[in-house]
Amino acid sequence: MERAPGGSPVGVDDPYAHIDRCDHVTDDGRCRWALEHDSRDPAFVADRRRNDFRCPVVAETDSDQGSSEPSHDWSWSDCPHFRSLTDGRVCLRCGLEERRLAHEDTRPLLEEHHLSYADREDGPGHEITVSLCRWCHAKVHNSWARIDDAAQPDPEALAVAETRQSKEAEELSFESASERFDYK
Repeated sequence: MERAPGGSPVGVDDPYAHIDRCDHVTDDGRCRWALEHDSRDPAFVADRRRNDFRCPVVAETDSDQGSSEPSHDWSWSDCPHFRSLTDGRVCLRCGLEERRLAHEDTRPLLEEHHLSYADREDGPGHEITVSLCRWCHAKVHNSWARIDDAAQPDPEALAVAETRQSKEAEELSFESASERFDYK
């Protein structure tokens, strides 16, 4: 199992199995990194420019060939500039949804969990994160719990989420000014 720099488990054997796409891939399959950072890696950018800035992982064959199968031998781990950071609002492990209270400084229910670390010496150095509730996050780092375990939300997590949901409903309820300020 992959490990954090401090030695605690991160809950996966292969971080790349838990991603959908690179953060730098545009909707039309182009590499945003190559478009925006042409001076950082000139060889990579030149190769992308020759291919109309197409991402080599999601590139498709020419439409005249009648195939939509990938025309490459690249995987996410092959790209020197790959990155996948979570924007999830649901815990990947137990499915708990985030409930943020706009005007309160409360601790979020969900946290960013690193599956891979950018400063690794023995690997490609890709940063890969997913969203975990803080209870699953603790279980993954403090035990042998895995991200892909079939898990239910922790009872304490459900209680906190329900309390926040009640506060949201109270905040959204309509109350006229005369009711709020007891005008007659």
